Amino acid sequence: MIRVLLVDDQQLIRAGLRMLCEAQPDIEVVGEADNGRDAIALAARLVPDVVVMDLRMPGVDGISATTRILADRPGARVLVLTTFGDDDHLYPALTAGACGFLLKDAPPTDLLDGVRRAAAGDSPFSQEVLRRLVDRAVHARTGTPSPVAGLTAREQQVLDLVADGLSNGEIAERLHIGVTTVKSHITSLMTKTDSPNRVRLALFARGV
Repeated sequence: MIRVLLVDDQQLIRAGLRMLCEAQPDIEVVGEADNGRDAIALAARLVPDVVVMDLRMPGVDGISATTRILADRPGARVLVLTTFGDDDHLYPALTAGACGFLLKDAPPTDLLDGVRRAAAGDSPFSQEVLRRLVDRAVHARTGTPSPVAGLTAREQQVLDLVADGLSNGEIAERLHIGVTTVKSHITSLMTKTDSPNRVRLALFARGV
């Protein structure tokens, strides 16, 4: 069971997220907060597996709350869910340590998949956000990295699909392999490319 803390200053949004999550057999909403200050306290007391974090809130905002939660529990998983996908919100959230960044106009299935991926140690991003991150980095690059020796043909295929922003499930479907196998390949790729997370792996795949 994945224990989730919902943080959003709009009661209607929280109610909708709670209904969506609790309809799943593997997700339990253990608490709600409408501001960053309460989110910090609840995260410490309830120890959720995933904190679904809004960014714009009165008082302590989502960026500050994420920073504090991760300072107290470095292994916590904070998944941003916001209306604002611009760079002024995206990069501060990543700097604060958020493991993923989803937009509120995404399909409900994307949120559920994001929660599960975050709990499993993955980094879920809305595809448009991930593509923008990669494209921006590609445009800013100053050189071409050396190729990595020792990649298998399958690992190269997985690497290319990660660069395209596909999730583990989508990669598994595309290559006709199991999700567990995809995860194993990605773990191996992160080791071989010295990439600490999926975003860095995608950037590496694009030659950044």
